[in-house]
Amino acid sequence: GSVLWFIGWLVNIHSDHILRNLRQPGESGYKIPTGGMFEYVSGANFLGEITEWVGFALAGHSVHSVAFAIFTAVVLASRAVAHHKWYLVKFENYPKKRRALIPFLF
Repeated sequence: GSVLWFIGWLVNIHSDHILRNLRQPGESGYKIPTGGMFEYVSGANFLGEITEWVGFALAGHSVHSVAFAIFTAVVLASRAVAHHKWYLVKFENYPKKRRALIPFLF
């Protein structure tokens, strides 16, 4: 569980770094995130956070930690799907092989 949490934390931190640095100072508008897990999924930051909480639930071995991980997964999965649909509508050149949340599947 701790290793899974750490992997999720790394994905989350790296994905947030990519998102924060999409635009240069003074730029406006939307851009397609690239690099890291964004090469495979639209919601790389969401995937990282879900992975963190699943790892926490495995390490915590409590009904409360499992419930929180499930709740987080449901909420963030729906956000990832919504973001993915928005990217597909907004950008004609959005990578067609990129999935919403789970690489190569969903």
